[in-house]
Amino acid sequence: MKAFVLEHGELKVKEMKEPTAGPHEVVVSLRTAGLNRRDLYLPNRIGADKDALILGSDGAGIVESVGEAVTRIRVGDEVIINPSLRWYENSDAPPTEFDILGMPDHGTFAEKISLSEEQVEKKPSHLSWEEAGVFALAALTGYRALFTQGKVKEGETVFIPGAGSGVATYLIAFAKNVGARVIVTSRSEEKRNKAKELGADIALDTNSDWKKELKNETIDLVIDSVGAATFNRSIEVLKKGGRIVIFGATTDDHIDFNLRSFFYGQYKLLGSTMGSRQELQAALKHMENFQMHPVVDQTFLLDNAQTAFDTLEKSKQFGKIALQI
Repeated sequence: MKAFVLEHGELKVKEMKEPTAGPHEVVVSLRTAGLNRRDLYLPNRIGADKDALILGSDGAGIVESVGEAVTRIRVGDEVIINPSLRWYENSDAPPTEFDILGMPDHGTFAEKISLSEEQVEKKPSHLSWEEAGVFALAALTGYRALFTQGKVKEGETVFIPGAGSGVATYLIAFAKNVGARVIVTSRSEEKRNKAKELGADIALDTNSDWKKELKNETIDLVIDSVGAATFNRSIEVLKKGGRIVIFGATTDDHIDFNLRSFFYGQYKLLGSTMGSRQELQAALKHMENFQMHPVVDQTFLLDNAQTAFDTLEKSKQFGKIALQI
């Protein structure tokens, strides 16, 4: 089968052996896969001496075969891949056996994948293949950050630095669906306009004076994945006693901040990453209830996966980038 792999430090399309289903596994014939920023970082984390690894965490397709002990899934089912491995029930933190699909296991940038039946969920019928293929990792990350950790409530105001990321597009829609007010930032006027079309109430230029622009707003919750470039600026606009949830660090992941100001302000700082199967199922139910559609910026053929990677690295997209398989 055809796959996009990292082999001896080189990214390339290569023929790989077709997978088979173990007793509790299913083989999914993939229709689409989704890129995540994680995919960009893996080449720097895997030694140049390593054999071919199929990258990719997100995907959707049709079940082609099932193992003899499989009970939840049948051949012909249209499914979404759950990239959050071995984290089934909601908990304060991932279990020790938790991992993310696409390293060390083979991922979704291939024509087929085999994995545990516990790692697939039924595809909502209203989603296209492209939408289904980019759903799980970003939507699950956003759902846990906003609801499980952030505990957003109707009528609250949520501040999201960085409007164009895949997770941010889900955060905007999720928050608006439950009646929250949403404020985002971006350096790009085009992304700010698209965020407002998606439902954001205010879209600020990242380089503007946030305190001045938001002097009449009460920010209850900040959800930040940028890191050092925005953390202290976010604290400055967060109300006293407010919550800040961190789920990533695309800039420097080491931050200096004033502890005295922090504890006097009674702020609540929470970490978040990915989420459990239980939360993914809740996110899927939310998607169906509100007939939500993931935001897909561009779709590339599997043969053009390198071009898709290059596009993602430039951070010009609004929403997700998909691979058609």
